[in-house]
Amino acid sequence: MSTVELGASELPRWRTDDLYAGLDDPHLTADLAELRERMRELETAFDVLGVRQGGQMATQESLAQALGGLNEVLILLIRLRGFTSAFVRTDSRNALAQQRMGEVITLSLPLGPLRSRLTAWLGEQDVEALLAASDAARAHEHLIRRSVEYARHQMTPQEEDLAARLQPSGAGGWAKLHGNVTSQLTGEYRGELLPITALRALATDPEEEVRKGAFDAELKVWKDAEVVLAAALNGVKGEEGTLSTRRGFPDSVAPSLLAHGIDRETLEAMQGVVVRSFPDFRRYFVAKARALGKTRLDWWDLSAPLGRTETEWTYEAGIQFVERQFRAYSDRLGDFAARALREGWVDAGPRPGKVGGASCMIWSGDASRILLNYSPSLRSASVLAHELGHGYHNLLKSTRTPLQRETPMTLAETASIFCETTIQNAALERVTGEERLYVLETQLHGHALVVVDIHARFLFERAVFEGRAERELTPGELCDLMTWAQRETYGDALATLHPYVWAAQPHYYKRMFSNYPYTFGLLFGLGLYAQYVRAKEQGREADFQARYDDLLSSTGLADARTLAARFGIDLHAPDFWEGSLDVIRGQIRAYEEATR
Repeated sequence: MSTVELGASELPRWRTDDLYAGLDDPHLTADLAELRERMRELETAFDVLGVRQGGQMATQESLAQALGGLNEVLILLIRLRGFTSAFVRTDSRNALAQQRMGEVITLSLPLGPLRSRLTAWLGEQDVEALLAASDAARAHEHLIRRSVEYARHQMTPQEEDLAARLQPSGAGGWAKLHGNVTSQLTGEYRGELLPITALRALATDPEEEVRKGAFDAELKVWKDAEVVLAAALNGVKGEEGTLSTRRGFPDSVAPSLLAHGIDRETLEAMQGVVVRSFPDFRRYFVAKARALGKTRLDWWDLSAPLGRTETEWTYEAGIQFVERQFRAYSDRLGDFAARALREGWVDAGPRPGKVGGASCMIWSGDASRILLNYSPSLRSASVLAHELGHGYHNLLKSTRTPLQRETPMTLAETASIFCETTIQNAALERVTGEERLYVLETQLHGHALVVVDIHARFLFERAVFEGRAERELTPGELCDLMTWAQRETYGDALATLHPYVWAAQPHYYKRMFSNYPYTFGLLFGLGLYAQYVRAKEQGREADFQARYDDLLSSTGLADARTLAARFGIDLHAPDFWEGSLDVIRGQIRAYEEATR
């Protein structure tokens, strides 16, 4: 049997030599040594300044020194972490890359305890007096106010120190294991060994026989790996649940609300509207099944293409289309896309050892690096636009300090959804007939994933925390919880479910509830895009663009509700969320008509 790469060699790989010549570059070794020394200096400075629970009261000078020192360390750490991740994420079998990544993780270990000390220290300050007296405090006001909230849920300093130092070998180690194992999995399909990412990419094949065969092969791969991956999930959720309880949070969702920068009222308003939209999405699933000649969809049909496109959605065609539509929005966004592609920011193709999915990470300065597993489709072009949106967001935040750039996931999805909507709407405007159906299918497939499937993942994760509080869960129990959650959301629209989504999705092994922020991002982004359309109709698009860019640059400076209010949006009001879902309902009606 042979291992195939599906033409990955023809697709671009991201550039790394603008930071270091390679993993054995003496400059990289020197910067790792500098990181070690910077960490020691920061620990000493925190000791001298009394940055700890019960320490000295902050002054203008001590606060500026503490925050300035931390920002300097973070600049170097972001650079080193990004460079080593670029190799590990594209080839997890690279032993030297894993070694270098291990060095970065080990050298950054003191950062967790130092952040905990800073949080406890800031939580004891007279915040209003500090803000009135200190420029550094005013520049980092959001960080300080969030620290006061976090400080209410801290354990003892000794416990926080221990938890931070154990994280890389606890939940962090389990997450790393999941990434390494899943990136190296292969499955046999028609006599060939395919990477799991390539197997999953076949879900978009127009032939049902291909999709079903790939789905069956994928399930076998997950079944063979289920013991290892269940151990990893139990390890991650066990640690997260234990720490949440020790920190006094009332339930498993509460710490995620603080981390994601929203309150419970916002989540409940959004989730309530999401659940009420399920009957509309089921109409979409029924229409798609009918178009495929079936009464109900099987899981392998969810990503099946419908309609027909005259466009060859090669990678080259995709990047040209994305850049053209970005430029139609603004020259600044168009210039950004051209620069990202010209400077080699993108690693585009699937290959053995490369992690699945797509992502964008800060690189250095105002640059990013974008990982894709591109296949020739509008869907992949949409993913490219989505990740470039993250890169544009990073560009606008680059003038801030690292601490000011820290953005919750809810707001981190704003620019990406906006950019994705821009190119999909542009594609829809220029087509009719079968090609219009193709574009509508691309839009609704993505929306169903982010609204319906994401809610299933939320229900699953909440149930896992409840079960894990009692004992470890077996692979069979995890599969049962996954299919239960899918039935709760998809209803009777599907004849076949996917019991191993918990194994395939890396989000479960990272930050708690890294699911509903995508729904927030979609609906918030659609709401902002609707305002852009109205502004354009009124000749005020330049004003909107300026305010929108300012919002993106400020996502680490205020919470979501405060920033939304700048655009007259009340996140507690179900009407706002309903308005965004009404946009999708209109697409569903058009889809039903097109499939008839």
